[in-house]
Amino acid sequence: MPIDQRLDEVIRTRRSIRTFTAEMPAREDIEAIIQAGVLAPFSALASTGGYSRRFFVISRNNQLLAQLAGAVKKRANVLAEQLKSQMNSNPLLQDQAQGFLKRLEMTAQQGPLGIGSAPYYIVVAEKRGIPDAQQQSIAHCMENMWLKATALGLGFHLVSITGQMEQDSDFCSLLNIPIGDNRLDGCAIGYPAQYPTAPDRATVQEATTWFL
Repeated sequence: MPIDQRLDEVIRTRRSIRTFTAEMPAREDIEAIIQAGVLAPFSALASTGGYSRRFFVISRNNQLLAQLAGAVKKRANVLAEQLKSQMNSNPLLQDQAQGFLKRLEMTAQQGPLGIGSAPYYIVVAEKRGIPDAQQQSIAHCMENMWLKATALGLGFHLVSITGQMEQDSDFCSLLNIPIGDNRLDGCAIGYPAQYPTAPDRATVQEATTWFL
């Protein structure tokens, strides 16, 4: 199969996995996924210190994972209380933020999806620069990692609340990174226990406006 068709197949079969088996992926596969992240575009012009992307891989077998999950639960509770306070004074927000509030409350009660339920939790950190383009840069990194995981037959789930932890002293201390100095994102990786069906997507014709 030509390389472009293989790439098309990986993109087409990419899914967000929510349940994982207990089987631990090979370390070589995790390293290959990280290598894909290393090779992703980097906001070099917005960084005064050069390449600063770092990866923290926490195994389900390490007690650090439970500590990080605990820090995320506490943070989610704080964020939920802050959001409820804002919603009480903003009628528009009351309608728009109900779904997000429920997710925060669920995270605070049950723990973050993917941290502990998957064999590996990976945190990506990138030092803030001027302009603050690191979140976009990390998004490219995550996409590369996601596609590589798919190509290896592994499941991938974005642990998006990781991005809310950059100002959390407990979380940053556990990873030994300065509070507020980095943009963060995270993902869970393992073998999928269930494989979701393809979601509905617009066709190219429906989604595209041409100016010729």
